[in-house]
Amino acid sequence: METNARQAKVTMQDVANHVGVSRTTVSFVLSGGTGNGIPEETRDRVHQAVIELGYRPNAGARALASKQTKLYGLITEIVIAPYAANIVRGAEEQAAREGKTLLIASTDGSSDADRRAIETMLEHRVEGLIYATSWHRGVRLPAVAEEVPTVLVHCFDEAAKLHSVIPDEAQGGYVATMRLIGAGHDRIGLINLDPVIPAAIGRRAGYVRALEQAGIGLDESLVINEDGEADQGYRAAAALLDGTRPPTAIFCATDRMAMGAYDAIKERRLRIGDDISVVGFDNQEIIANYLRPSLTTVALPFQQMGATGVALLAKLAANRDLEPLQRIVECPLVERASVRLPVPAF
Repeated sequence: METNARQAKVTMQDVANHVGVSRTTVSFVLSGGTGNGIPEETRDRVHQAVIELGYRPNAGARALASKQTKLYGLITEIVIAPYAANIVRGAEEQAAREGKTLLIASTDGSSDADRRAIETMLEHRVEGLIYATSWHRGVRLPAVAEEVPTVLVHCFDEAAKLHSVIPDEAQGGYVATMRLIGAGHDRIGLINLDPVIPAAIGRRAGYVRALEQAGIGLDESLVINEDGEADQGYRAAAALLDGTRPPTAIFCATDRMAMGAYDAIKERRLRIGDDISVVGFDNQEIIANYLRPSLTTVALPFQQMGATGVALLAKLAANRDLEPLQRIVECPLVERASVRLPVPAF
């Protein structure tokens, strides 16, 4: 306790006295300045004294002097969606590359919670904000968010004022369906999400584009909309498989629905990957890796979106006059064992 109390009181002047130089010299050394004629041996002694005395620079005073805190704020609801936590990981890693530290605050997505979180970040004088959601949707942030550069991740500004980073849902739906077409399937069911949300709109668009490109007509009887959970995937898959002309492959718009579809398929004594192929979406590894057979799926690029958001924020902070723009991040196919091998092309 005594050591900690002593170290907390160590000042830059204490370091200067210990080395036998001026406080200005210590300040120059610790700021990393060059070209001021300070010998390398003196620099080494200053750094050694900092370690020995336990000196820590006053971040607040340094921020006031430089008008930079080197802090970015991340406001997110993803604490309630652990599979999306890679947004935080990607943002933290990119912030470190930008020489910034990330402060994180949670929100439930309500306007009051958003405002409180933003105000807290502004009180800490963050240089910019990242606002990230657990599912892809439009948002409207309080006007106070415009006081600093702000980038939305996995969501977009309904007022079209703020920069955003979103997944390429249509491209993801396209690659999922093309993988099934490439395995020789031409009756492909789609168990989709609520048809009005951006993820469902994009994934269906990609599905339709792939069918059209392959010369396969869209059969609406093979498309069922649900809300994304396993029991709904089970119910939808059962309905498809019990139809008069069941599909030989199913594209599920979430891995959770694919998990339910697996149960419906196995109840009918069909072999996944042989009799019927399945592709999911999200790449929730706790599901996709441990289903049997493991699930081929399309990944939502959470980590890349987080990193892209911070990189965009750094550019925006350097040039506030950038026109609002939207970065779209590709959703890659993650190959596992639930789709049979591609049909050779002759």
